Amino acid sequence: MNEQILINVTPQESRVAILEQGAVQELHVERGSNRGLVGNVYLGRVGRVLPGMQSAFIEIGLARAAFLHVAEVWSGNKTAEQKPIEKLLHEGQTIVVQVIKDPIGSKGARLSTQISFAGRLLVYLPQDQHIGISQRIEDEAEREHLREKVHALMPPSETGGFIVRTVAETATDEELTADIEYLIKLWRGILGKSKTAAPQALLYQDLDLTLRALRDLVTSETERIIVDSRDTHLKLTQFAEQYSRKSLSVLEHYAGDRPLFDLFGVEDEIERALKRRVDLKSGGYVIIDQTEALTTVDVNTGAFVSGRSFDDTIFKTNLEATQAIARQLRLRNLGGIIIVDFIDMDNDEHKNAVLAEFNKGLSRDRTRITVNGFTQLGLVEMTRKRTRESLAHVLCESCPTCSGRGEIKSAQTVCYEVLREIMRSARQFDAKEFRILAAQSVIDRFLDEESQGVTMLEDFIKKPISLSVETSYTQEQFDVILV
Repeated sequence: MNEQILINVTPQESRVAILEQGAVQELHVERGSNRGLVGNVYLGRVGRVLPGMQSAFIEIGLARAAFLHVAEVWSGNKTAEQKPIEKLLHEGQTIVVQVIKDPIGSKGARLSTQISFAGRLLVYLPQDQHIGISQRIEDEAEREHLREKVHALMPPSETGGFIVRTVAETATDEELTADIEYLIKLWRGILGKSKTAAPQALLYQDLDLTLRALRDLVTSETERIIVDSRDTHLKLTQFAEQYSRKSLSVLEHYAGDRPLFDLFGVEDEIERALKRRVDLKSGGYVIIDQTEALTTVDVNTGAFVSGRSFDDTIFKTNLEATQAIARQLRLRNLGGIIIVDFIDMDNDEHKNAVLAEFNKGLSRDRTRITVNGFTQLGLVEMTRKRTRESLAHVLCESCPTCSGRGEIKSAQTVCYEVLREIMRSARQFDAKEFRILAAQSVIDRFLDEESQGVTMLEDFIKKPISLSVETSYTQEQFDVILV
């Protein structure tokens, strides 16, 4: 598959887009002022131990304490019964921890005491002895061969385990040995720092986004890696020479006048990814709504008519929607619980075909996904692992006018609230006049459709009511001034 990686770098922000067949599939954004924490290792200090939740809050120097569940406390023996958290940790204790999930919304970072480091070919597990193989390597003989090879290349004096990444399938012994030595040296340095560092110290910070892209996102299908920054291109070249020589042949510096993301249509795709509605080529469309608890996806036929039968129209719309939804989940980085409401189908063969096509579209996603199939209500329940904020949460904030509701009170509703407020004030205070301060749309309605209501209220309270536009007010804001 024709895969390209575009890297756009400015002093404030780095962005990486992955294109397959010319269409944007993934977008990663990292800002200097808000760099992700996943992979960072800290010397944490236990703040509170909560036996009732079997968890602990760990202070690692962030605004909010990080969260450590007992299941993430490495015991060194997977078969042994898990001890309660109060037997493992106590307040004030220092402990080496790694961030496995960034702070999301009001939740602090999620931690683990099982440390792991990703290299180009391997993931090092210094506290484990197991050698695992990527699930994407399906051939059992090849899996066993790789396991034996890594075990043989491991220095006899060292301990620890590895997970063999997919890209290691074609790696040479020299490349694997270099990765092993690099990861072991990294762990030794962290152990040395942890002995002298103060509590809450950062012991290790993962690579920045551009280097992670070269380490984690490049596959055998990557045909081009295009970078629009000369300095970053030089940095990536040096990194590739040491850790990923196969990437050198596809690494390019873009020096054109037109912005890189404009040239490949990425900016337009980002704008579309921030909208609720995703139009399908057939005329159907998908609505995506992200909430605190889950994400809902609704499929609609729209203007699509297949020309054969209504069932056929529904089936074709659902089939087309599967690929669009799979792509949008990656592009928007939507995680957690996801409910997909395909258009109702009575034919079980159609349901099975749609589910198979959906799983096929999701198969290229790098993030762990579980699809539970159709429920009795005809919904598809699924989960997608969430380790960082969604694209919308990174690029957007709640609307100050509607506070994130997605809608505001109508001018008519606000007018009636104002009139009720004047009634309440008239009963409590003996003012000479009541002055309404409100947005232009509300004042316009008082002067037109609701003018009779204002006049009737003046007659009832026997006090004049004046109107004044406050340009800084949103449609929902108003004040009643007693003069």
